[in-house]
Amino acid sequence: MNVLHGFHYTDQAPYDCRIEWGPRGARAAAERGDIVIIVDVLSFSSTVVTALHYGALIIPYPPPMEGARSFAAAQGAELVTGRAEAAKTGGHSLSPLSFGSADRSRPFVLCSANGAACTAAGAAAQTAAVIAGSLLNASAAARAAERLRLLRPGKAVTVIACGERWDNARQEENSLRPAIEDYLGAGAILSGLSGSRSPEARLCAAAYEAVRSDVRALLLDCASGRELRLRGFEDDVAHCSSTDRYEAVPMLQGGRFVDASAPDALIGDAL
Repeated sequence: MNVLHGFHYTDQAPYDCRIEWGPRGARAAAERGDIVIIVDVLSFSSTVVTALHYGALIIPYPPPMEGARSFAAAQGAELVTGRAEAAKTGGHSLSPLSFGSADRSRPFVLCSANGAACTAAGAAAQTAAVIAGSLLNASAAARAAERLRLLRPGKAVTVIACGERWDNARQEENSLRPAIEDYLGAGAILSGLSGSRSPEARLCAAAYEAVRSDVRALLLDCASGRELRLRGFEDDVAHCSSTDRYEAVPMLQGGRFVDASAPDALIGDAL
């Protein structure tokens, strides 16, 4: 069971600030009742943050996409599609640059294999709150988490680096592929949090601090960034690499993201 004195070895207990990877890490944080921050820099979290900055209504939905289509139709919302499909249909996509001021108050359903899946896992059990964080809103997300900790004394903050997935992973293999863009985004948020940090969180924050002046170059040349650049979406990568561009803090409430950045936001009743 990997349990000692009531704690699982992998809990990073008793630290206030922690980091985990992927849907399994999000579920573990949810089961502990942590404040969960979902970080998928390229591009789920960055797209959600950008969309909320413009006042759009974002409803996350876990895979598969077929279920998301039916759900969006039932909600009277537009389904956010992949970049290639959106290029053909002219609709909104996982590109954050597909959102703008004309989208205020419009509902969208956003499905993705990593960010939306981690959001769904993080929203299970007794989670204190689920926030979407990225480089774009790193400081604002950290401040919102600090406010939540004041309202929920004793709750830890776990930042989830969503990562990517290996193609064609075998049944006996773990398909999660750690992604440095999410690690750096998590580090930027952890850098703004007070309280004790687990060794894992300390290392993540230190990694971001060590390269914070070079984040854009790193994202443009990392595996995920190169993939997007080769597909013609270099502007997306450049946008997602901007630190503290927005104040919007997407927080899950009633199945959709609402902006918890306002000083008087009632974020204590997040879920």
